[in-house]
Amino acid sequence: MAERSAQSGHEPHDAPAAWGFDSPGGWGGGYGTGSGGGIPDRFGGSSAQQGGVIAVVLLGLARNVWAFGLELGALAVLTAPVVLGAARGWPIVGGLGSGLLLALLLGVGPMRRLAGRARHEAMTRRCWHRAVRALGRANTGAWHGGQVAVRSVARRPAGDVLDVRVPVGGTVADLEKAAEALGVVLEIRQVRVRRDPDNARQARVSLIRRDPLSAAAPAWPHTEAERLSLWEPIPVGVDEDGQPVTLTLPERNVLLGGEPGAGKSAALSLLVATAALDPNVRLHLLDGKLVELAGWAGCADSTAGVQVEDANLLLARLRADMDARYLSLLANRARKVAPDSGLPLHLVVIDELAHYLLNGERKERTLFAELMRDLVARGRAAGIIVIAATQKPQHDVIPTALRDLFGFRWALRCSTPQASDTVLGAGWAGQGHTASDIDSAHRGVGQLLHEGAQPIRLRSHYLDDPTLATIAARAETLRRSVAGQQLTGDTAQQEQTR
Repeated sequence: MAERSAQSGHEPHDAPAAWGFDSPGGWGGGYGTGSGGGIPDRFGGSSAQQGGVIAVVLLGLARNVWAFGLELGALAVLTAPVVLGAARGWPIVGGLGSGLLLALLLGVGPMRRLAGRARHEAMTRRCWHRAVRALGRANTGAWHGGQVAVRSVARRPAGDVLDVRVPVGGTVADLEKAAEALGVVLEIRQVRVRRDPDNARQARVSLIRRDPLSAAAPAWPHTEAERLSLWEPIPVGVDEDGQPVTLTLPERNVLLGGEPGAGKSAALSLLVATAALDPNVRLHLLDGKLVELAGWAGCADSTAGVQVEDANLLLARLRADMDARYLSLLANRARKVAPDSGLPLHLVVIDELAHYLLNGERKERTLFAELMRDLVARGRAAGIIVIAATQKPQHDVIPTALRDLFGFRWALRCSTPQASDTVLGAGWAGQGHTASDIDSAHRGVGQLLHEGAQPIRLRSHYLDDPTLATIAARAETLRRSVAGQQLTGDTAQQEQTR
């Protein structure tokens, strides 16, 4: 029987290797007469040798019966009415019974989907086990003949995710080293291995068959929202498993980097839109290109343009407010700003960080870097959040002392692995997490380092200009309404105290 490609979820091409007949415990070297336990003289030899051959054959049959247990079980259920009917002299009734079972399996949607999932899971398990055995025969795997058992299989838009358990004598690190070789045997796009942080023997293996981020991300869930809270998680895109990715900004700072046209402005707009729709947030915009953040000017409490001196004045006022907040927190014996503390969050958005770090007089540039470093380092507990974006993610543009203070880092398409590491941090490109291999046609795709231990690949939601204008107008109306209500309340309170 011709085997089909493992890439499409079916069986590998090499039938003898796939069935395990030439593996340790299988045929053990075919029909040759070497020292590998082969079959001498075409089933000749002593009775002990013949008994060993029979044992090997039975073991191979048992292994494949176990591997194809789902299909064999389904076949047994479908043919049972025919067999029983024939035994009782009612072959037509038995045939009708089998036909009815087959019609239910193929015609009822839930049953058909359940059977399809079960079959796909069984085929994935077989392909995985055969790939592992193939590497064991080639001395590529370090599990010493043991099997990397599959505990569960889950389908994802990118392919399949397997929870596996390595045998005694092997490690997850060994499995990770063999990831590329496993991908070759399985004939798929990529194999990724991630160790379970709570169990050294378990790992999550992603079998990547396709790029799920080649299609546009779904619409932003908050496009029609009338009001939002910056204290709540912000949906920013979808990952390779099709799962939503969120960012929680309080007590965090975000650095975005990517070359022009990578989708940096679209990603930034999601965070600014959320802050604009929260009337309790004080929004501060530093726009080094004048036009990128212009649509949100009506929602901002303060703005600065291309002049570095103006940006320094804005940051200096924020630092003074930060110091005053810490005195207030100290007086109230509080460690940080909380949702019920009565102090609003400040969101500082800087689009084109490189402009302020490279232009103007040296004294002004140095002051800007110092103010930025102070706000990013000390502002988190005071409720000050800094989001900085740049299209020049280079080590000589963003000082390491400043970059390393940003807890969240979002790298969109970069020209080199070094530029990607400038945003994410040194060493990530060498571990396979780089934004330099992103297709230029896939705007908004990037690597995000946030709550997890390592970056995740995602595609950000996209807001076009008309949608941005609509959200900005809605936010301006909301902020004016809330400000009017607060003014009315303050006036009434003053009249009562007179």
